[in-house]
Amino acid sequence: MALRDLVQQYGISFKKSLGQNLLLDDNINRIMVDAAALSSGDDVIEIGAGLGALTANLVEGAGRVLSVEIDRAFMPVLEDQFRDVKNLKLFRGDILNHSLVKLVEEYLPGGTTYKMVSNLPYYITTPILFHFWEAPLKFERLVMMVQDEVAQRMTVPVNDPEYGVLAIASALYGETSVVHFVPRTCFRPQPKVDSAIVRSVLHKTPRFDLEPKFIMKVVRAAFSQRRKTLRNSLTKSGAFGADKDIVEAAFVAADIDPARRPQTMAIEEFARLAREIRTRI
Repeated sequence: MALRDLVQQYGISFKKSLGQNLLLDDNINRIMVDAAALSSGDDVIEIGAGLGALTANLVEGAGRVLSVEIDRAFMPVLEDQFRDVKNLKLFRGDILNHSLVKLVEEYLPGGTTYKMVSNLPYYITTPILFHFWEAPLKFERLVMMVQDEVAQRMTVPVNDPEYGVLAIASALYGETSVVHFVPRTCFRPQPKVDSAIVRSVLHKTPRFDLEPKFIMKVVRAAFSQRRKTLRNSLTKSGAFGADKDIVEAAFVAADIDPARRPQTMAIEEFARLAREIRTRI
């Protein structure tokens, strides 16, 4: 049944507060599935199942799929449509309120390769990304549709005006690239922004010999006042448990000028500075 017919049959209304829009072009879903490089050995988590258009593509290529949907109104559509699909589990809830490890243990036990493929709710894209990047459960790759602006911020180089926390995290946790541009005309109701499909192939082992979460604490503190110098931002922040003297000594040991701005710092430099701070705490 066509998506528009499902909307009418089930009396679905799209909630602006949840960033809900109907994707009309199923080719976009197939591009996402191709970017995920699915196989029968993959377990996939989908966030924001909606009417199940992407879900239908995922169950054909993956071994098992867990689709998560926050909106109760969509559940009858999903349950009726996938009632006889053996490799799909449905879960209603807010993914940010649930441990990925516990969800997988309950719905996808015994898996070996985990992927996330989702048309992400745009209003919580960044929290969801970090929920997966920082999870104890290791994912092989994340493929998601996000706002085009967010896609660009994830992939810009150092010294770009948009370079910041998201670009550094994207490089710290994986190899991230923009796969496909998706114009706003592909959706109903039509949003005010364009979208893009982004693929993040996660590193199998940490990129640096320091826990990524600590590196990100330093990065977040540095960018909390992005127009100020590193000295101003980091010596006045207690976010990573280091006092001023420790941070000053770390600048010297890491050979980093504390008068620099955070947007001039490559990820390797942040990792070096974070390591020197960590050893002194």
